[in-house]
Amino acid sequence: METARFTKNDSGFTCVHCGREVPPLGYTSRNHCPFCLWSLHLDVNPGDRASDCRAPLEPVTAEPDPKRGYIITHRCTKCGKIGRNKAAADDNISLIIKLTARHI
Repeated sequence: METARFTKNDSGFTCVHCGREVPPLGYTSRNHCPFCLWSLHLDVNPGDRASDCRAPLEPVTAEPDPKRGYIITHRCTKCGKIGRNKAAADDNISLIIKLTARHI
């Protein structure tokens, strides 16, 4: 039986990188800290919390997407997995812009 590729999981959390309290996004699953853009390697498929890695995900690049805003690329600090996620409306735009100049 095939499982769903996206599970809504929009709970707040404390960022493991900057320590700030991150509120739920409200309209979809929050995937990363809006203040420092770091995340955790929690999911195999978005929102499923099925990954055993659990290591921090560093934001390494960002790129503008004409239809979806900015796309942030994260790299796992433990296993090296690369993932891409849409930036949220309340994300730190100055950090996103700085990431657009970086390359993996």
